[in-house]
Amino acid sequence: MTSTSPPAALRVGIVGTGGISRAHLPGWVEVGAELHCFSLSGAEEFAAASGATVHGSLEELLAAVDVVDVCTPTPAHPEIVRAALEAGKDVVSEKPIALDPAVARELADLAENVGRRLFPAHVVRFFPQYEAAKQALDAGKIGTPAVLRFERTGSLPDRPWYADESLSGGIVMDQMIHDIDQALWMAGPVEKVFAQQSIATSDTAVRTAHVVLTHTAGALSHCRGFWGPAGTAFRYTFDLAGDGGRLQYDSAGDPGIMFDTVASARQASGDGFLPDVTTLRDPYAAELVEFAATREAGTTPRVTAADGVRAVEVAAAALESLRTGRSIAC
Repeated sequence: MTSTSPPAALRVGIVGTGGISRAHLPGWVEVGAELHCFSLSGAEEFAAASGATVHGSLEELLAAVDVVDVCTPTPAHPEIVRAALEAGKDVVSEKPIALDPAVARELADLAENVGRRLFPAHVVRFFPQYEAAKQALDAGKIGTPAVLRFERTGSLPDRPWYADESLSGGIVMDQMIHDIDQALWMAGPVEKVFAQQSIATSDTAVRTAHVVLTHTAGALSHCRGFWGPAGTAFRYTFDLAGDGGRLQYDSAGDPGIMFDTVASARQASGDGFLPDVTTLRDPYAAELVEFAATREAGTTPRVTAADGVRAVEVAAAALESLRTGRSIAC
């Protein structure tokens, strides 16, 4: 009789042990990963909470793991992603994978050249409301998309580097990139970008940005981001209109996706897609479980390195529009 041993646990090295690493932790626990960590500060506390093995250097961690999960502040992403890929590791990287589109493309090319995976953690694709909306659009429930509106509201994060646009990319690259990614996911490539931003004179942490994307297929996407005063409630909305109907979502009321009467009639004739969102799982866990499953199966994940690059390219074009006051071709 031949006995078979259970497969070895996936060895995951988490680099950076701030807030986002805690959000990623349940996903890695769910897949039964063997956890390792390295951070310039906070590693011991993270290890005490997670059972991770602490490493004293990035090089030491890279020698011990199969996958690297980059949870550091944005400026450190490229260096760590590059080192992990060159060490032959698959990589999950928080968004954006780089501030500079050329660097983002270089990292995606490197991943392809070394035969490793680079997974940009665009977690909003795993929120049930956006997932359902994407399914509805793909099924033609609102016809051909015409005007898409996305809004995201919160307060400026409390880490000092977020307020420095040279480090974080500001509200467009840090916050709005989620909705830029949604626009690209739902309405396809973009040919032109125009952006405006308003910063409060009384408090420069308070700002709003508007970005209009002209898609090559003809749709327009309007993205609005707002960083309000400390304590501003987090809220996100979308409103998607096509020639066959409209669907909306507003997290403030959490009503689930609502159809207008035209789209309701179209939806009623199909199989339906509305989930009970009260029973759905943590999207941060969902993205990492999907990453692990597609890695094991050799299949394509919901978010690819190319998707991460495109989001950076469009966000960078929006920042160029802010600087110049012009529409920027993509």
